[in-house]
Amino acid sequence: MTVPRPWSARAWLDTAHVMTGLPVAVLLGGLTVLLAVVPRLLWRALPWFTRVQCSRFAAFQGVRIPPTPPLAGWRSPTAWRQIAYHLLSPFVGAAAAFLVAVVWGGSFVGLLSFLPPQLEPPPMVFEFDLRDERVLGIFMGVGLALLVLAPFLARGMAALDLLVARTLLGPSRSELGQRIETLTESRAGVIDAADAERRRIERDLHDGAQQRLVSLAMNLGLARATLTDLPEPARQAIEQAHEEAKQALKELRDFVRGLHPAVLNDQGLDAALSGVAARAPVPVKLRVDIERRTSPTIEAVAFFIVSEALTNIAKHASATKAEVNVRRERDRLHVEVYDDGCGGAALDGGTGLRGLAQRIDAVDGSLRLSSPLGGPTTIEVELPCE
Repeated sequence: MTVPRPWSARAWLDTAHVMTGLPVAVLLGGLTVLLAVVPRLLWRALPWFTRVQCSRFAAFQGVRIPPTPPLAGWRSPTAWRQIAYHLLSPFVGAAAAFLVAVVWGGSFVGLLSFLPPQLEPPPMVFEFDLRDERVLGIFMGVGLALLVLAPFLARGMAALDLLVARTLLGPSRSELGQRIETLTESRAGVIDAADAERRRIERDLHDGAQQRLVSLAMNLGLARATLTDLPEPARQAIEQAHEEAKQALKELRDFVRGLHPAVLNDQGLDAALSGVAARAPVPVKLRVDIERRTSPTIEAVAFFIVSEALTNIAKHASATKAEVNVRRERDRLHVEVYDDGCGGAALDGGTGLRGLAQRIDAVDGSLRLSSPLGGPTTIEVELPCE
């Protein structure tokens, strides 16, 4: 933790946090005691008191204290922890404000101790003879030391207040654990829903638009072969429409295959990756060692990783060969993609690798990239199997 200089904004923010915290704490602590005679009013006011204190930490310390779950009755530990903070904070605030005020005040008194002999008219009477250079030097030395100490003390008192607030106003460890578990389940549900939606889109495109394009291409091909006595402009229009229909069909098939290939559901990751490797413009050596299939979501992520990596190799690597190794070790799926290209790949260098990283992070996987200039490039990915 970097301690600010006495004249820095951080030092004054810490001091302002401590000094303003005392009247706020006294006010809210007093209201907590007064409203305790009417528990229903205290019950309604308690969240507001907590929000006021949390906003003070956000304003002066730039720290957001996580909100606590809604109060669930007086038996709730959350309610009693908040009451404890509002009753304890005046004492913590008073001690902190007193120490910070004494140190800052002492530093100014010491550094300005040369002024009283110049301002007080004769006869000059002082408790300490400030006209003596040795006494004056001691005063100014102590003042300078206190000036250096003041930011340390202000930061320490602000940190103490923050520690108490996080302990009593924020959610407990059990509440945080429950919230993390809930968020993890929600994220897993979102990922599974997105994967299911991709499969649905793939089926709809395969059974709908793709079949219509196949029929259109066949009809145009039949017309192109049989209607040979048409005027030249009409024949050229049919030929052009036939070629465009075939090109559209090819692009749609590539899109559907990249979205979620049907072979991935039917035959697994090995068969799906074999198709990707066979279509790659550079020779690809593929090895897949998976005794037991993983979850559909992880299979889809692994397929996307290999497909995107091979696409990047074809576009940017100037490689002559590539290797893909996929193996399962207990509950982890390891994917490694290697190429002998020019290297220089970086996670922040383009949307392709960034998209890979985002997809991997979404399932709590890890990504390691080695790509020195001149090559080779190796992408190592580790995914949870379930």
